[in-house]
Amino acid sequence: MRKLLNTLYVTREQGYLSLDGENVVLLEAGKELVRLPFSNLESIYCFNYLGCSPALMGKCAKENVGLCFLSPEGRFLARVTGETKGNVYLRVQQIQTFADSEKRLSLIRALIAAKIKNTKNLLLRSRRDYASIQEDDAVSHCLSVLSANLCKVENEADIDVLRGLEGESAKAYFYVFDRLFTQQKDDFHMNGRTKRPPLDKTNALLSFLYTICTNDIASALECVGLDPYIGVFHTLRPGRVSLACDVVEEFRAIIERMVISSVNLKQIQPKDFDTQVSGAVLLNDDGRKKILSLWQNKKREVLLHPILKEKVEFGLFPYVQANLLAKYVRGEIAAYPNLTVE
Repeated sequence: MRKLLNTLYVTREQGYLSLDGENVVLLEAGKELVRLPFSNLESIYCFNYLGCSPALMGKCAKENVGLCFLSPEGRFLARVTGETKGNVYLRVQQIQTFADSEKRLSLIRALIAAKIKNTKNLLLRSRRDYASIQEDDAVSHCLSVLSANLCKVENEADIDVLRGLEGESAKAYFYVFDRLFTQQKDDFHMNGRTKRPPLDKTNALLSFLYTICTNDIASALECVGLDPYIGVFHTLRPGRVSLACDVVEEFRAIIERMVISSVNLKQIQPKDFDTQVSGAVLLNDDGRKKILSLWQNKKREVLLHPILKEKVEFGLFPYVQANLLAKYVRGEIAAYPNLTVE
C-alpha cells in the first residue's frame, strides 16, 4: 500500500480496506497492516481482489473521495466517486483546457520533449554500456538529430511542425535501434518502424508492449476522471484512446529499453514468434506469456520517480502521471510535469 499525491494505492492482492471511525484500515487475513486518517486522502485505487467495505464506499461518495477498482494487472473495473469530483466536471474542464490553444500547445510540447529526451537518454546510456556502438557514426548522427529537435521543440508554436519534429526524431531513432542489440542481432534486425502489421520480430515486440502500456495508461486516466478518448496530440477517432496515446509517449523509451534487455538476455527468442501468410510477424502464445510475465515483473520494479523524488513501483507511474495531468487540467498546477528518465 502506497500514498502518493494524497492518493492511496492498495497493491496487496489479498488486502481488504475497511473504515474504522475516521481511519482507513488495510486488513489481510483479518490482521491489521496499515491505518491512515481518511481526511488526508483525495482518492483511493484498489488493485486487490477483495475490494473494500460498503461503509468505506459510502464514506468516499459522501466526502467526494474518488474510489477506483482495478484488477491486480491494472485493468480498470469501476469507479465510485462523489459529486464535485465526478467524471462530468473534470471532463468539461478537460475539454476547455484542451481547447485553449496555449495550454494545448504547452502540453504537446511537454509530451514530445519527454519522448525525445528519454529516447536520447536511452541511446546515451546504451553507448556507455556497449563498446560496439561507442564509435558508431549512425548513432552519433541520431543523437545530433535528437538534440537539435529537442531544442526546436522548446520554442515551436506550430503543432504541425511539432508533429514533424516528433516524426523525424522517431525515424532517425528506429534507423539505429537494432544496433543496440548485442545478442541475436540477425534474428531481431529491423528496417525502421512498421506498425499495422509489424513486419519483423522487433516491431512485433514493440507494438505488443506499446499496446499493453497504453491500456494501463487508459485505466489510470479513467481512475482520475479524465476521458482517455479526448486527447491533444493524437487525432480524435472513434474507439481510439487518444489521450492515453498522448501520455504513452513519455513511456516509450522505458518499453524500448525493456525490449533491448529481453533480446540481449535471450528472454525472448525467435521461436516465440509466428509469421503470417500476409507477412505479418506476431508473438505466438508462448511469446505472449513470456512478455506478459516480463511486463508484470517490470511493473513490480521499484524506481525513483523523477518528479515525486520517491521510490515507487513502476506499475504506479501511469497513475502518478494521470494524477498530475488531472491537476494541470483543474488548474492546480501551472504546467504538466512530464516524465523524463535517465
